[in-house]
Amino acid sequence: MQTILDRKEAPSSNKIKSFNLIQAKKNVLDNGIPVYSINAGYQDLAKIEFIFPNISFDLKRPLLNSATNRLMSEGTSKYTSQQLADHIDYYGSFFETEENSDFTSVILFTLNKHLEATLPFIRDLIQDPVFPESEVGVYVQNSKQQLVVDNERTSSITRRKFNEIIFGEKHPYGYYVKGDDFDTINRENLIGHHKNKYIPQNCTIIISGVVKDETIKILNKFFGNNPRSVSDKPAIEDQVFSSSSQKKHLVERKDAVQSGLRIGKPFFNRRHPDYPGMAVVNTLLGGFFGSRLMSNIREEKGYTYSIGSAIVSMKQEGYFFISTEVGVDVTAPAIEEIYNEIELLTQEYVEYDELEMARNYMLGSFLKGVDGAFQLAERFKSIYLYDLDYSYYEKYMEKIRTIQPDEIKDLACKYFEPSGFYELVVGRK
Repeated sequence: MQTILDRKEAPSSNKIKSFNLIQAKKNVLDNGIPVYSINAGYQDLAKIEFIFPNISFDLKRPLLNSATNRLMSEGTSKYTSQQLADHIDYYGSFFETEENSDFTSVILFTLNKHLEATLPFIRDLIQDPVFPESEVGVYVQNSKQQLVVDNERTSSITRRKFNEIIFGEKHPYGYYVKGDDFDTINRENLIGHHKNKYIPQNCTIIISGVVKDETIKILNKFFGNNPRSVSDKPAIEDQVFSSSSQKKHLVERKDAVQSGLRIGKPFFNRRHPDYPGMAVVNTLLGGFFGSRLMSNIREEKGYTYSIGSAIVSMKQEGYFFISTEVGVDVTAPAIEEIYNEIELLTQEYVEYDELEMARNYMLGSFLKGVDGAFQLAERFKSIYLYDLDYSYYEKYMEKIRTIQPDEIKDLACKYFEPSGFYELVVGRK
């Protein structure tokens, strides 16, 4: 007899007590390139990431890392950009590039049976780009136009200006891109930068999906024979950041209907022992839909559609921020309520039910983030690229499960002193 569900009763739930991650396995190609493989797929496909740490930041050519990475696919000595795209697309595969202030990467998605057919094109793209003058010119023109569009968006201005306030205009994390910066991009500089950066000793390969021994052999066939010279290893130096001496900033837009708000401060990255605990504090404050900022600023006051907070962890540093957009007529009250919520965390103990809700959200989000080979690869990148190991996740999960209200209050008092926050309004205040 079929059992009928009683939909008036919520289904039972169990606390997440432990977890087992499929960990990356290390191989090394003949020329020393490390390959980390995560064999966790159900379909016979693979994602291969070729990751290159940024080796320099030159204020005279601030866009060199990102421009070089994007323009590598615009042609090699053998293939035009169209031919590269057509050949890879023919096998139902595709590639993309990614850039941030710490790393750049080239990523291939392909069926394993086409790996040997598609990798030669990726190899040529990485090792033998020619940076055609015409394509460089198109990139510069299009990028300038996109920047004009971005500079009309309050959210874009708020994000970029806030980073400048936190890290300073001379730091790669804080540099505010200007239209003239694209004029510094030329073929000669791209070729020189590529020669120094895209070399075996500055490369890490991460492959996820269905990974077999044969997969590593194929990678070695195409990427293991490029010689590795230790003497040519590029120097990667940490940059010293310098936050603004002014705490409150206004970028006035007289015709603005809404004001973009960011409140935050320089912060540590996930290597710091207090990072897991502060991740819980951040979640309570503004890290999910049931957070205090959402309940107050959106649900109760109706000042905004969305508000949130986050701790951003990067290679050298990190930062904490609260972000929202509100009507210009409620900008000041919204800022006041944000500080009120911060103060409450430092003055009162969080209630058990609220803490449990945040715990369950964080634990559930973590498990969702390891559901599949590609997600496992992202988790691995988050520790490997930042000089951590898998024990970090054990400590992180343990802290979420065991943190108590008194520790949350102590952490909030330690790191959320109002005088340490920077405040940015883009619009009208």
